[in-house]
Order: sequence, then structure tokens, then C-alpha cells
Amino acid sequence: MEVVKTENVTRTYKVGNVETNALRGVNLSVQSGEFTALIGPSGSGKTTLLQLIGCLDQPTSGKVYVNGKDVTNLNRNQRADIRAASLGFVFQFFALIPTLTAYENIEMPLLLAGKSASERAERVKYLLEMVDLADRGKNRPDQLSGGQQQRVAVARALATNPALILADEPTANLDTPNGKQVMEVMTRLNKETGVTFIFATHDPRVIQYARRVVTLQDGLIVSDSVAEKVEAVH
Repeated sequence: MEVVKTENVTRTYKVGNVETNALRGVNLSVQSGEFTALIGPSGSGKTTLLQLIGCLDQPTSGKVYVNGKDVTNLNRNQRADIRAASLGFVFQFFALIPTLTAYENIEMPLLLAGKSASERAERVKYLLEMVDLADRGKNRPDQLSGGQQQRVAVARALATNPALILADEPTANLDTPNGKQVMEVMTRLNKETGVTFIFATHDPRVIQYARRVVTLQDGLIVSDSVAEKVEAVH
């Protein structure tokens, strides 16, 4: 099943009289269950592409499909509905709510989705176990390491059973051991749950976990390759 499709997508930003062509005609198809890295130098367009797929922005031209739905011209509320129903996000700076515990941060999307207390409790307990934080549910973010905070963020992204997780530089603020642990958790979740992951990164530690690597340069896809043997790097 095709989870993401872009057709000749462009994105141009204009500041005063200056135009910047962040994307210049991108065609991408991502199937269900993929674990795909978007790579390229700063300014290559990878974060812009992630934002379009995540319904955080709209293309200047072309089409974007998420879970078979054309999201190109949806209004702000409609895009928010797509994000809530189908997408999960993992950000570089974790974006946890500092006054809430790990449990409560993961629970938040379920509260917004109107799930019952028993449903929330069961799901949060399961996710804390999945990211190896079963004993940390009562801790606030400032009581967790960076790697633990990012694993809470991954669990929160998975809370509503999305079809797709989008991660923007998920290990950029982590040291090597914590970055490795986060990537191993994400890889295991991909294999065990079948959720699709697309992540933008500069980090070679992240790239080696990807089963597909899409390289962007100057707003275009210049390379698209599938890893022959991912297990060899673990």
C-alpha cells in the first residue's frame, strides 16, 4: 500500500523580491512499512519535503497524497485532521510538555482523540514498555536523559496508531549511545508494528539504519537506493 506519494512537487518561498526554490519537482512514492531516510546537505529540501508530507505546509505546485488522500489543497483544519488521524511526529528538540510526566505526554494525543481512561491506560502502558521506559512513566522530562526524552517522543508519536511517523533529525541532540538506542527502538517498532518511518537526517549513525535512502540536492531527488543488508550495521 502506498502511504505517501508526491507528484512534481515544488515549494517556493518568497521574502520581499527574493524567491527560494526549496523543492523543484519532486516525485516520491513510499510504501507501507518502509524505514526511509531523506538525506542531503543543508538547503537540499529534505525538511521542506517532510513538512509537505506532514501536512504542515502546502506545495507551490504539484500534488501530495497521504494514505491515498489528496492533501494538496486542504485547509488548515482539514490538514490538522489528517495529522491527528494518520501521522505522528518526532522532532529534533523532543517537544515534550515539561510539566507533564512521561506517561502524561504519551497520553495527551489519546485525550485529544477522545479515548476512554481504560483505553488510554492500556495504550500508554504498552508504549512505555515498547520504548523500554516502563519504570519511567512518572518522571517529568527534566528527570530523563535526552535519549529517554526522545523515546518518550517516539512513544507519543505512536499513541494513536498512525500510518506514518515523520522524524526530523531525531538524533541531532543526542550523543552516540543515546542516538543508537533511539534508532534501535525506532527500528524495532517499525518491524514489530509495521508503521512507516520517514526521517530527515545529516547523521551517518541514522543513515546506516535506513532500509531506503533518498538523497536530495538543490530541491531535487538525485539518488534513491535500497540497502542490501541493513542487519549488518546493527
